[in-house]
Amino acid sequence: MGSHYFRKIRASAAVLALICGTGFAQAEPAHGIAMYGAPALGPDFVSLPYANPNAPTGGRIVTGETGGFDNLNPHIRKGSTPWQLRFLAYESLMGRSYDEPFTLYGLIAESIEVGENREWAEFTLRPEARFSDGSPITVEDVMWSYETLGTVGHPRYHGLWNKIGTMEQTGERSVRFTFNVDDRELALLVGMRPILKKAQWDGKDIAESGLDNVPIASAPYVVDKFEAGRYVSLKRNPDYWGKDVPFRKGTNNLDEIRLEFFGDSTAMFEAFKAGEVTFNREFNANKWAEQYDFAAIQSGEMVKATLPHERPSGITGFVMNTRSPQFADWRVRDAMLHAFNFEFINQTMTGGAQKRITSYFSNSVLGMQEGPATGRVKDLLDPFAESLLPGALDGYSLPVSDGSERNRAGIRAALGQFEAAGWTVQDGVMKNAQAQPFTFEVLLKQGAAENQSIIDLYTSALGRLGITPTVTVVDNAQYKERTTNYDFDMAYYRRGLSLSPGNEQYLYWGRDGVTEPGTRNWMGMDSPAAEAMIGEILTSASRDDFVAATRALDRVLTTGRYVLPIYQWNISRIAHVAELKYPENLPIYGDWIGWNPDVWWYED
Repeated sequence: MGSHYFRKIRASAAVLALICGTGFAQAEPAHGIAMYGAPALGPDFVSLPYANPNAPTGGRIVTGETGGFDNLNPHIRKGSTPWQLRFLAYESLMGRSYDEPFTLYGLIAESIEVGENREWAEFTLRPEARFSDGSPITVEDVMWSYETLGTVGHPRYHGLWNKIGTMEQTGERSVRFTFNVDDRELALLVGMRPILKKAQWDGKDIAESGLDNVPIASAPYVVDKFEAGRYVSLKRNPDYWGKDVPFRKGTNNLDEIRLEFFGDSTAMFEAFKAGEVTFNREFNANKWAEQYDFAAIQSGEMVKATLPHERPSGITGFVMNTRSPQFADWRVRDAMLHAFNFEFINQTMTGGAQKRITSYFSNSVLGMQEGPATGRVKDLLDPFAESLLPGALDGYSLPVSDGSERNRAGIRAALGQFEAAGWTVQDGVMKNAQAQPFTFEVLLKQGAAENQSIIDLYTSALGRLGITPTVTVVDNAQYKERTTNYDFDMAYYRRGLSLSPGNEQYLYWGRDGVTEPGTRNWMGMDSPAAEAMIGEILTSASRDDFVAATRALDRVLTTGRYVLPIYQWNISRIAHVAELKYPENLPIYGDWIGWNPDVWWYED
């Protein structure tokens, strides 16, 4: 795969000229890099601000998961993998601080250099960096990992690889990536890919690996034991090479992280009440208020914590697949939103305690603002005015019902939009001009009891429109297979979004995902405006332009009417055994990847 240096020769003449004209003296090695400005922590920092460098080590945490798994390789498309393995078992060249919007600090790499316009990034590896088997992490391992993941790995890795013009070893411990597009974020993204051991995969097809090949780790934790679909136990490596790296001080304190899998959320909660699970994250405010008064809570053996954060809401709800002819027309999707009586559903499910997601970046400075687009946001959207859906420029908000079960105004508005799209109620059934009934399939994962309850309420409301959908519940493996190939009409959908959206937005909403399997573009959206706004995000030279581009993207996404949004989680509700502790200083991302269980510890 590639040449001796795994050089990727795709550069155009213009890029080659840029390389030739770019000297090494244009930058100095640095301990970190920020998307805008300088890293908040200086080169002599002791630990991340939300980590306790004096935390004791020992103990364990047991988390509950619903569903199962049939693979331990999180870097390929095949099978279903515990999602945590991507973050617990693999190190990258640099690590992300979740107390800054987008800043990286050295991890496997001791330093980073970038070109004047970030047209290239060069990393120097730490000489002490090792895999869990004790072998050194080499430039060859790094380059093999990038090329392999970028070509035969999961599609989430392909976008970055396609933007790397050349990759070459520049010293015994250094590697340089030169980019073939103007994109300031690439210098950061290229530092965040997992590093795998090349020799482990000699003579093997990594894309077809499963439970028979437990990957050799580069991070503090290694897979110790597992039983397919039942549990995975990760043990802290006592010989982990990076325990004295500042980024790692006060992290990875627990001796064991155990992931227990259950058939449904009810069984998982009962296991938590019984002490078999020691940590539980609760998403239902009503359940948190009424069902967390069991004996272990009353005795103090378990404690409850409510934690704020400043990150965007993301999108959570039920996505409509526009590849399905039923949902190709935006007026039908708008009708479905009017029929989705959130206020009644929220009252039934949570006692009305949960706020609704209002846009993809709501709960943050990046979210679309009320009313018509103005200023820079309007300037960015105006060239796409003819292709934008109603509300993008003149203002949009989700339908709000009166809270009653009948939702008469919502049903009436839905009927009007269905009629505009060519559907009418005929003999009690919603049909088109050819007398074909309007129906669709809702795909749900086994064990998702709350989602099933929400859909039950929704299908009852749809009955008043003469619509009877089919609800199909499948196991974890089938759900993964079908959603990977977009083989559904409607499905539960959740996408977390950060304060630093970037290239991953193409994976979420880009047009390649309309046909390419395995992306996050489950709705099948193909929007030139969205692609242009992502491009603006990536090339913004100032924070103000970046915010405006993200707000403009939020308008395009929200007015696309692709998802029936449900609850907004602007706080985290966590219950855990009293022995598990965390620092009082929370990062701006709050309870997020890189915080739990990374900076937690066990204290008798």
